[in-house]
This record gives sequence, C-alpha cells and structure tokens, in this order.
Amino acid sequence: MEKTWRWFGKNDKITLAMLKQIGVEGIVTALHDVPLGEVWTREKINELRSYIERHGLRWSVVESLPVTETIKYGGPDRDEQIEIYKQSMRNLAAEGIHTICYNFMPVLDWARTDLMHPNADGTSNLYFSFAHFAYFDIHILKREGAVEDWRKFKIEGVERDILAEVETIKQTMTQEQEQQLIENIVIKTQGFVSGNFKEGEKHPVELFRRLLDLYKDIDTDKLRENMKYFLSAIMPVCDECGINMCVHPDDPPYPILGLPRIVTCDSDIEWFLNAVDNPHNGLTFCAGSLSAGAHNDVQMLARKYASRTHFVHLRSCQIYPNGDFTEASHLGGRADIVKLAKIFEKTNPQLPMRVDHGMTMLGDEERGYNAGYSFLGRMYALAQVEGVLRAIKE
Repeated sequence: MEKTWRWFGKNDKITLAMLKQIGVEGIVTALHDVPLGEVWTREKINELRSYIERHGLRWSVVESLPVTETIKYGGPDRDEQIEIYKQSMRNLAAEGIHTICYNFMPVLDWARTDLMHPNADGTSNLYFSFAHFAYFDIHILKREGAVEDWRKFKIEGVERDILAEVETIKQTMTQEQEQQLIENIVIKTQGFVSGNFKEGEKHPVELFRRLLDLYKDIDTDKLRENMKYFLSAIMPVCDECGINMCVHPDDPPYPILGLPRIVTCDSDIEWFLNAVDNPHNGLTFCAGSLSAGAHNDVQMLARKYASRTHFVHLRSCQIYPNGDFTEASHLGGRADIVKLAKIFEKTNPQLPMRVDHGMTMLGDEERGYNAGYSFLGRMYALAQVEGVLRAIKE
C-alpha cells in the first residue's frame, strides 16, 4: 500500500521535508484555510498540490472535504451546499486528486475524553471514557434527555451503571477538570480541522447546543435518507471525474449525544453501499474506529468490503473490560493489523494507507502537535507497519 501521512498544511509543525526523510510517499491533507461551506478553487488546490510536489511527494487523498451540517440534517440550503461540494470535487479532479475522505457524523467528528492517557511504558495515547463523556453530556452540556439516554445505554457484553459512575465523578470534579473535558471533546479534537469548532472559540458549549438543536427531528432513518440524497447527487460527478468517495466510520461507533450514527457496523456499511450502488461510493476502512466497538469483527469487515475500500487507516484500539477504549500499539489491540494488511495488499496493493493516530512519546508532548497526530509516535507506527508490509510480500 502507498504510505501516506495526514499533514495539516504549511502551519503544521511537522514539515514535508521531515516526512520525505522518513519514507512517506503520499500526503493526506485539505484546504484548512477555506471556510466551511465555500468552494475549493482550482487555484488554491493547485498552489498546495504544487507545494507538496516540490518536496518530492504527492497529494494522494483529501481528508476531509467537509460535508456541512445543512447537508446532513437536510437544511433549506442543502442543494446549494451540494452544488458547492460538487464544484470543489471537479476542481480537485482537474488538479489530479481523485480520492476524497469525508464523514457523515452529526456535529462531532471523532471524540475522546483524555488526550494524554498514560501507558505503562511511559508513552501516552488517546482514551475514551464513557462515564466522563456522560458527565460532559449531563452536567456540562445539560442536554435534554441525556440522563434517560445514558440510563438505557448498553455496551455490548458489559454490565455497567453509567449514571452511578457519573455521580461518583461529580463528587471530585473540579472546574479546571470540567474545562479540560470541554477542551478535549469540543476543541482539541475538532479545532484543527475544517469543522464547526475552532481554536479560541469563546463559547463552545453554547455553540454545541445550537448545533444539536438542528438535529432535534433527525433519527437514524432520516439521517440515512439525507446521506443517500447527498451520495445520489454527487455520484454523477464521481463518474464524470473519476473520483472515489470514501466515508469514514463513526468514531466511536456508538450513538452519542442523542444523535444518530449511521456508519458503525456491518449492517450500516452494507446499507450505504447498497443505497447508492456505485463503485465510486466507498469506504475509508478505519480499523481504529471499527475496532473500538466490541460488536465489530474487524477482519471480517475488511474481507467483506475490501473491494469497496478506497483508503485505509491502519491503527488499532484496545477495549477494556468496562467497554472504555484506548488507542493501542500498531502491533497490538484487537484490529490485528498484520491480517488487515494481508487482506488489503491482496485486494489492491496501490491503496493509500496512513497509520492515523499514534502514541505520544519521547518529547512529542512538548512540541505542540495536534491531538493524536504526534511525529515520533506516528513515525514509530509507520516503521512498524512498513515492516509488516515488507514481511507479507516475502
């Protein structure tokens, strides 16, 4: 597979020169300076593509060309936003970029509660605690219906009283810890991508509530209907321009915040691929997101959907006995990256692959990298995966 790396543009503290030295072949990036919902012009795409190529690399995948909330919930300007999206697609194709990763997660992209969870070896990883996320939902966001939702919430194979755990957390939670939880959930995992929340947002909780209100009448069926509407509208452009669209699974692969999540498991993937049955309508196979759900047999999903996978995120999660999860070593966790690499190498050895989130290690934490996107931790992961790829070819 092509060894790619998510890079956040010219302001990224990790430079293209650094990536060239460690064996990266393709860059996964976006026009992070273009406001949400505006056309990506051919001029701006060309300028960034040319900059990447001057460093001996190629712009392999767009991650992400954001789908605005109005497309997801079916707002009054949905068709206008879809037309803007289609023009950005055409402009990308005209510049030789033909793979677009996107997501259809309402309001939030990926979510974690702890961005520096310590490991026994001295490294740290991203971590998701259901109880702390429920605390955020109930006591910080104060979402209507949150208590009842968490009372009914079930994690496969786990007996757990989330509300009791939330009450225990409440006894010792400080104002500083609450603010850190807001930063972790709303800003530090969202603010460095072209999304709803930005670094420096003065009232993130209020903005969060306003965005949730947009989905008051949106259930799973309606969100699926809106995804099908979007995909049906853009597939003619995919056919015209040779663009592969690949949706990222929901992370975590559970319904949260009273919002429907529709790319969480086998039946979800099967649904959206069949709903718009076009080979350009495909999947970003994020082994980390999928392995965070105990309900997912990750190797089975890889075998089943390899032919409709256009982009691979090779990482792995470890699920604890209570259902909480953390990012694992790229040679650990429940995804089994060796088996996944064999599956995808056999199906399409030209697939772009990135190692995705990595450990924070050896001073990464002092260098101001984006949450989950360390340099040394990801370089170590890339070396591990390159070894796997080389070994399975022998």
